[in-house]
Amino acid sequence: MQIRTAVTTALASAGLVATGLLVGNRVNLLPVDASSNAATYDSLFKVLFSIGTTLFLGVAIVLIYSLMRFRRPPGDGADGIAIEGNLPLEIVWTAIPAVVVLFVGIYSYDIYERMGGMAPLMDHAAMDHAAMGHEAMDHGAMASAPTPAPRIWGGIGPATTAADPAATTVNGAAPLPTLPVEVTAMQFAFIFHYPDNGITSGELHVPLGQPVELRMEARDVIHAFWVPQFRLKQDVIPGQTTVLSFTATRPGSYPIVCAELCGAYHGGMRSTVVVHEPEAFEAWRAQNTPLTST
Repeated sequence: MQIRTAVTTALASAGLVATGLLVGNRVNLLPVDASSNAATYDSLFKVLFSIGTTLFLGVAIVLIYSLMRFRRPPGDGADGIAIEGNLPLEIVWTAIPAVVVLFVGIYSYDIYERMGGMAPLMDHAAMDHAAMGHEAMDHGAMASAPTPAPRIWGGIGPATTAADPAATTVNGAAPLPTLPVEVTAMQFAFIFHYPDNGITSGELHVPLGQPVELRMEARDVIHAFWVPQFRLKQDVIPGQTTVLSFTATRPGSYPIVCAELCGAYHGGMRSTVVVHEPEAFEAWRAQNTPLTST
């Protein structure tokens, strides 16, 4: 009897895991992927969706079975049998969540690190302190002092550059240079400035396949820059620069949403990122470049 129960439990567990994996890999609840880091994020989502499906089905099946199998017979008003001291069951229902949580934590940390979230942080207090120290130094000492790095808060760190062999390439060509864009978040709009050309726009325009580095600052309260199709969501905090980089992989127009409650009109704080083919982006840039910057 015990062997039969063990075999049934093992087969049921295998069926649940297989069903969870099937649902996690076949059912797509995410929007279209349009950036190079979307695949990394999507792999984590599939794992979490598979685990969640397995646990949900397991709990639901046991609950429905218990309601049907152990329901009270008509006319039975007595208390149920007191059962306690099942050590193997307690070990199992403690070990399974512990293993799942540990696995999810390690895997999530790995994904976060691969996306650049563990890049070193340099806060403004340290930068100001370093700047004051530099003013008191002579020029020779200043030349040897390290330059403080920009502050990076999670998300994606600085984009790769043409000097980096891992930088983005198109059709096997040389790596493309990074396109810098300065982003200002305020109640209730995003403003995009292109320092190389002097363009200021209410929409973000980027070329397909070229790394883009956003240097984001907030003017008033905390905002959040969120593009679901890029799998990017990053807080923008007043008083400090947040660096966020990405490479668009699919042309089209995608919504930019403020995902941090920032005031009465928070729901209307939206913009658009337009991903152009390289030739179309150059045409847009030429058309919108101010005459004073040429």
